[in-house]
Amino acid sequence: MSTAVINNEWIQAAVAGAKEASAAIIEIYNEGFEVDIKADRSPVTIADKTSSKILSKHLSKTGILIMSEEEEMASYADRKKQDYVWIVDPLDGTKEFIAKNGEFCICIALVKNGKAIFGLIAAPIGQTMLLGGQDMGAYYFNYEVTDFLNQTYKVPPLTINAKKTVAHSRYHGSVRAQLIISSITEKYGAPDFIKKGSALKFIDLTLGKADFYPRLAPTMEWDIAAGQAIYESVGGEVLDFTNFEPLAYNKENLYNPYFIAKNKELNI
Repeated sequence: MSTAVINNEWIQAAVAGAKEASAAIIEIYNEGFEVDIKADRSPVTIADKTSSKILSKHLSKTGILIMSEEEEMASYADRKKQDYVWIVDPLDGTKEFIAKNGEFCICIALVKNGKAIFGLIAAPIGQTMLLGGQDMGAYYFNYEVTDFLNQTYKVPPLTINAKKTVAHSRYHGSVRAQLIISSITEKYGAPDFIKKGSALKFIDLTLGKADFYPRLAPTMEWDIAAGQAIYESVGGEVLDFTNFEPLAYNKENLYNPYFIAKNKELNI
């Protein structure tokens, strides 16, 4: 791991925050909660807000600006001056949380000059965590593990699967995505499918259980930045459909373009 790129204390802060936030989320999940609707018509719960406060408490120790979905956002004039920025989704998959299907997670990304260089995805229900980034590879481990950067937990680089698998959202399919799937079918044969909510799809991608994830529906920076940093560290890529360049972050407009995440050795 290159600590010149990603400080080990920053990683420890992210992991500690994710574990504490997970415990709070699970407590709320089991006890019950009310659902509010935000101005953009998306749902929010006390779990989203509680997790955000906990993560901010831990990440603020790094002295790096935090952009969280559930906190007041710094202006772009201030954000663009920062070399490093944390981009956080304290509860990705709020709809899944409300549906109680377990498919929700915590996403924490560290962005340097617009590039996602470190990511962490924590799954409170499964008590598993995936993290990784530039010059360090990826690591997958259970919450009780303390020496999580041990080689025992390192994820191997992606390989080419004989049978291709497409990951896609439970809620955001589209005709355009079907065209991508048709192209994959023509090139590689009929794929299998993994239908899953939230950024948990990036765990399947990073572990080599899925080969493609086309997303032709709206997402925000905090939905994807962590997954991109991790996935790139094992040989994946997340490409803008308009120019086939990697997604960029800490933009003035925080919406992502439509994209495809895939093993970089595969074409469509």
